[in-house]
Amino acid sequence: MSDRDRSVLAVERRGWPGPGAKERAIRERLGISPTRYYQLLNALLDDPRALAHDPVTINRLRRIRDERRERR
Repeated sequence: MSDRDRSVLAVERRGWPGPGAKERAIRERLGISPTRYYQLLNALLDDPRALAHDPVTINRLRRIRDERRERR
């Protein structure tokens, strides 16, 4: 996993106080757009290295993704 991948997971792991705070942090800390952030994050959900690095975050996000897919 790259440093950027680990940083994406670190941002996702953190709690955010309100709307807009997470998007600002993505731009300031990672230097990428929120759209690119979510593209990277979605790719990490299927990466076994990401699961090994942060199983709690990855499994939580996989559950959310699966629940959304079931509702469609």
